[in-house]
Amino acid sequence: MIHERIEELATALPDMRALIGLDLGEKTIGVAVTDSFLSVATPLETVRRKKFGVDAARLKEIMDKRNIGGLILGLPLNMDGSEGPRCQSTRAFARNLDRLHPELPIGFWDERLSTVAAERALLEADTSRKRRAEVIDHVAASYILQGVLDRLRFLRAAQEA
Repeated sequence: MIHERIEELATALPDMRALIGLDLGEKTIGVAVTDSFLSVATPLETVRRKKFGVDAARLKEIMDKRNIGGLILGLPLNMDGSEGPRCQSTRAFARNLDRLHPELPIGFWDERLSTVAAERALLEADTSRKRRAEVIDHVAASYILQGVLDRLRFLRAAQEA
């Protein structure tokens, strides 16, 4: 089921299952995963996009292997907060995944500047240009996913207070 707000997604997530985060590009999909305690996001891999069916099959392999309980898609909002064609494409991808896996909670997270943050971190780590090109998408996915984890941690703390 697709959830527009992280607060709704939080109530749908199963206990002790990891999340997968995706940074959808036109040519690649950056993939990051969390641990089952939802404490840290880790960059995993970059999937070269082919057709939706092939891409979905690769994502399903990862989800099955990692015991994934929810999925986060980076939502590429414009800098003014409006949605453009890339957001429509991301939402269509989410709807297609939802048809294949209706049991999987799916949420969105504002991905503005995630690639910029990932690029900056890779530059600070003195990563070569070639290596940055190879890993930028899944590092950006981990920034997106970590933002969700931080929000979930905040929501849980607010419930306990």
